[in-house]
This record gives sequence, structure tokens and C-alpha cells, in this order.
Amino acid sequence: MSRSTIDADEIGKFQKMADQWWDETGKFAPLHKIGPVRLDYIREHALARFGRDGSAMRPFEGLRLLDIGCGGGLLCEPMTRLGADVVGADAGETNIKVAALHAEQSGLEIDYRTTTAEALAGAGERFDIVLNMEVVEHVADVSLYMESCASMVRPGGLMIVSTINRTARAWALAIVAAERVLRWLPRGTHQYEKLVTPDELKCAAARNGLDVLDISGMSFNPLTNRWSRTRDTGVNYMMAMRKPAA
Repeated sequence: MSRSTIDADEIGKFQKMADQWWDETGKFAPLHKIGPVRLDYIREHALARFGRDGSAMRPFEGLRLLDIGCGGGLLCEPMTRLGADVVGADAGETNIKVAALHAEQSGLEIDYRTTTAEALAGAGERFDIVLNMEVVEHVADVSLYMESCASMVRPGGLMIVSTINRTARAWALAIVAAERVLRWLPRGTHQYEKLVTPDELKCAAARNGLDVLDISGMSFNPLTNRWSRTRDTGVNYMMAMRKPAA
């Protein structure tokens, strides 16, 4: 049998909630709240990597971008507005239907596909930017997934990963508190044993020819009800990687 990154149970979880992707008070509310921090990080590193003018309305014009595991398209749409030529890929057909409908209603042209990282890589797809956001903790084969994603980054290109660390504090806050106490997320959204540490992610990057540029944490302040970027990677973190130019 060929290897696969697909975990059918994980895909099923998100397909059942697909109608709520764009509801800012629904089951994906945490992604909407954390969205500005993720987008700012992506924008900052993409501007620096490709020498673009941050004051321009569409600074990423001419850059091809993949959002793998795009869900309902929460990052695809703002990156399209910033000028990128976006491919949004997700293994959940219902997610892609929701994303495509919302893009159409928003007047945006986005290439949405029901597919996997390994299928795209096998087809020879290449991108200037690969967004890998809140996905690595849900796949069946992390090694294959990272290998596939890294192979799609063009020389000189950028990959950004966002995920949850595998620590006792992450278990307490991201699973027990967020899912079971506060009920920000449906119970069972995350499995502790599938979480990936920064060191594991750095090793995967090195194995696949990527250099780590930055690791930043993200923390939630209950007093302000806002997320912010921090140095604390103990729970949520982001990592920017580049593929050396040929």
C-alpha cells in the first residue's frame, strides 16, 4: 500500500463543521481570532523574502501561493486580496465547496482543489509560498506530509507552518481548557500524541532542504480577548522556513 497523509477521522471532524467556517462566533471562532496574528506573520516574512513594498495594495502580485489544508479559505481570501495567485487545497470535499462558494460571493478568483499534499507534489506543482497552517497536527504521516510540502517550495521560496507544541501546558490549555472547559473547539479536535514540537519540525525542515528563519509563539490574553505574537512557544507557535536559491 502507498503511504498517505490522510487521516479519515480528522477529515471527517472538519467536514461535519464545514458550514461554520465563516461564522466568526461559531466552531471556528478561534481561527478567526488568531487570524490577524497569522496573517501579519505571513505578510512580514513574505515581504522580506521577496523584497516587496509593504505599502503597496497588492504587494504579492506575481507570486504563486499554496494554502495546504485550507479549510474554508480563511487565509486564501486575504492572500488573494494582497495579490498572490492562490491555490487552496484540502482533502475535505465539503470544505472546498464552502470555500469556493464564499470566494465567488466575495468576487475573488481562487483555485480550490480537493486533493492532498502528496498528490500535488507528485504532479510537480511548485509555489513561491506554501502555507501550512494548523494542519501538521492532523495528518496521518507527518514525515510524508512535510516531505511533500517542502518539495513544492521553489528555490528561494518560503514555507510557513503554524501548529501546537506537544507540552504539558499545551495539553492543559489547548485541549483541556479550550475543548473541555471553555468549549472554544469541539471536544476531540486535537489529540495530544499527534502534536509536533518545534525541534521535531526543525528536524523535518532540515531533512527536506529547508532553512529555519524564525520561530515565534502565539499567546491569548483573556483580559483583552486577543492573540498576540510572543517569544513563548510552549503552546501555539509559528515557524518560517526558506528553501535556498539554486
